Amino acid sequence: MIITGCGSSKPEATKATGGAVSAECQPYAKYGKHDGKKVTIYSPIRDAEADLFQKNWKTFEQCTGMKITYEGTGEFEAQIQVRVDGGNPPDLAFFPQPGLLERFAKAGKLKAADAEVTKLTDEGWSADWKKYGTVDGTFYAAPLGASVKSFVWYSPKMFTENGWKAPTTWAELMTLTDTIAAKGIKPWCAGIESGDATGWPATDWIEDVILRDLGPDGYDQWVTHKMPFNDPKVVAAVDKVGAILKNEKYVNGGYGPVKSIASTAFQEGGVPITTGKCALHRQASFYANFWPEGTKVAEDGDVFAFYLPGNDTSSKPVLGAGEFVAAFTDRPEVKAMQQYLASADHANGRMKLGTYVSANKGVDLANAQNPIDKLSMEILKDPQTVFRFDGSDLMPAAVGAGTFWKGMTNWINGKDTKSVLDGIEQSWPKS
Repeated sequence: MIITGCGSSKPEATKATGGAVSAECQPYAKYGKHDGKKVTIYSPIRDAEADLFQKNWKTFEQCTGMKITYEGTGEFEAQIQVRVDGGNPPDLAFFPQPGLLERFAKAGKLKAADAEVTKLTDEGWSADWKKYGTVDGTFYAAPLGASVKSFVWYSPKMFTENGWKAPTTWAELMTLTDTIAAKGIKPWCAGIESGDATGWPATDWIEDVILRDLGPDGYDQWVTHKMPFNDPKVVAAVDKVGAILKNEKYVNGGYGPVKSIASTAFQEGGVPITTGKCALHRQASFYANFWPEGTKVAEDGDVFAFYLPGNDTSSKPVLGAGEFVAAFTDRPEVKAMQQYLASADHANGRMKLGTYVSANKGVDLANAQNPIDKLSMEILKDPQTVFRFDGSDLMPAAVGAGTFWKGMTNWINGKDTKSVLDGIEQSWPKS
């Protein structure tokens, strides 16, 4: 755990003295002075990642005079609704689901982004990213962090010792899976437990395969419900994932039978790779934060990742996600914090502290703290990349953060594909 108090810093040294602003505080002068003001932030980001966020904005706090109270939780999707309904909303929230953000915007609970946040977003992000924080033509939330989800983690040492190569097609991936299984090693390990959000890592699997098998247009049709959730093409994609995740010969290395996936915390899902108990773990770029302390993330390190291949090499669609900073209040200090979080300065500062990916055009790749972060940002910046946002995060919250997550958990626990998808289809809001 990283200590975030920065106890050696003295706020007095960073405040204005004799009418002048110290060199340390100069970059923050544009945000104004907010002595004694408090800003609350509610977020699904917790543990070590949360510590790094708080460490990054410590100088901002000291120079502006405001106090930022941050709360990260594994039950964000359920509890943010409770907080708002109970009349106790945070000032700012980090929404990982545009679909959930949309619910609050349509209910009139969010404040539109001000001109400065809008300007920073127009300068720093693509139109697609801005679109995810826009509801009915009103822009509410600038992007924060980003992740590339289409990765498979592995042990370079294990691969070298066995003469295995990173596959470039899905057929090669399955051949590799069989080769590993033949050695008596469970090829795959996985974990989808995440508190009230249990199930989301399984939905990522489904989304990645649908994006590859149906293409970006088909993926869009599915996400927007122009294609039924129980369409035969979707059934086929889910069963394709099931050929791995529901196969006792292939999972769950280091943990137990297939059903152990549902009770294994997603943070722990890939850890057996470090002890040789499994070989492959499909998880996003941010998983670099969850390896045991001292694990080297590099091509010649303890763990690295390769691109989850498609059916052929003609295209490389990428699934990704991110958070969006929305405001429930519009006091001056809240606006100032929202502006800071939308800046490239915040993104670059956070990158310097540890694993972090941003799609902000102003980030310096030299600040990347591991090669996966750098690779992820190169992918996000590449104009040839066919990028699609996490489907469950875009869907209506009742489905994307509800029946889809729950359905995939039931599916891992033994429920058949058709029944699960029929149930999700029936749950889609009628209007």
